[in-house]
Amino acid sequence: MIRVQDARTALLERVRPLPSEQVPIALAVGRFLAADAVADDAFPRFDMSAVDGYAVGDGPGPWRRIGAVAAGEVLQAPLGAEECARIFTGAQVPDGTAAVLMQEHCREEAALVHCTGAAHRPGANIRRCAEGYRPGDVLVRQGERLDPAAIGLLASSGIGTVLVARLPRVALVRTGGEFIAEGGPTAGRIHGSNEVMLQAAVQAAGAVTTGPPITIHDQEGPMTEALARACVEADLVLTTGGVSVGDHDLVRPVLERLGATVHFHGVRQKPGKPMLFATIDALPVIGLPGNPRAVLVLFDVYVRSIIRALQGACDPGPREEMLPLAAALRRKGDRDEFRGARVREGRVELLRDEGSHLLGGLVGSDALCHLEAERTQLEAGEPVRVIRPLP
Repeated sequence: MIRVQDARTALLERVRPLPSEQVPIALAVGRFLAADAVADDAFPRFDMSAVDGYAVGDGPGPWRRIGAVAAGEVLQAPLGAEECARIFTGAQVPDGTAAVLMQEHCREEAALVHCTGAAHRPGANIRRCAEGYRPGDVLVRQGERLDPAAIGLLASSGIGTVLVARLPRVALVRTGGEFIAEGGPTAGRIHGSNEVMLQAAVQAAGAVTTGPPITIHDQEGPMTEALARACVEADLVLTTGGVSVGDHDLVRPVLERLGATVHFHGVRQKPGKPMLFATIDALPVIGLPGNPRAVLVLFDVYVRSIIRALQGACDPGPREEMLPLAAALRRKGDRDEFRGARVREGRVELLRDEGSHLLGGLVGSDALCHLEAERTQLEAGEPVRVIRPLP
């Protein structure tokens, strides 16, 4: 079996970023830049007023009002030393402006404006041209994810489209004959959940599925056909079930029959020990177990990072931080363990421990606690590794 960190390395070093595409910035939220986004213009584009008030010349005042300028307008004449103009937030300050006085600090009488507040300093309340950025400045770097703030920043420079990585297409394959099918028998069978859960997880991670999950029984012929079909349009294939060591666990031999190279099969962790990673040519294929809790843990620890790496993310994750444990813990075993947790007031509260077939211990969690194999006795306040999914 491979260790957790070695499994992460083996996965990420075999992932190559997908081709890029140009998209409008309004549709690019959540996407990863395939090239630096460079400013076409300066921001602000001109010296502008930061407040509603009066743009005044460099004389001591009072100042004679010669006009008014709103946002989007330009005062054609420059200000003389004893002149001023009514001005509003965002408007371009006239040439000759020494400062902008806030309207609550001014009094206007017979076209003369008096300053009623403290003496103003030169340049007061003026946003200077290019103080945010200049043409040619890198606004958002390649590999960074575009959130709403980044979208707004790009739009402020006049950028209308960006080059981003194509969204990963993920094929889902659920194996096994123990599931209730519409109109079929129910005795001894269970409701299928992993395929639905993985669809939701893929969507939440910012990828798309190639279509409805493929569901097949544990038979070599149908499984071979299904996996071959899954590989046709996918950038990543996820299977669930059939990766352990039982008589019906056929995913590995079928993948090898399809020409796959198996890079590891088995990770020294709980839950998720049977995980398999293979490639068919350059296509990554991840075999997840059938137990739902193990499936979701493995998705958060490994698969989410692969989806980000396929998009060229500069930080694929997962990002771990060390936080103090809220209560003492005694545990057994020789594998790394991942437990659902909540982070409250900077401390890690572990949710109930349960079997890998149960999901209740992950519902309501906002983090995974990564407990290394050798750490079997922990006291309250000891630092533990915590994974909180990157957006």
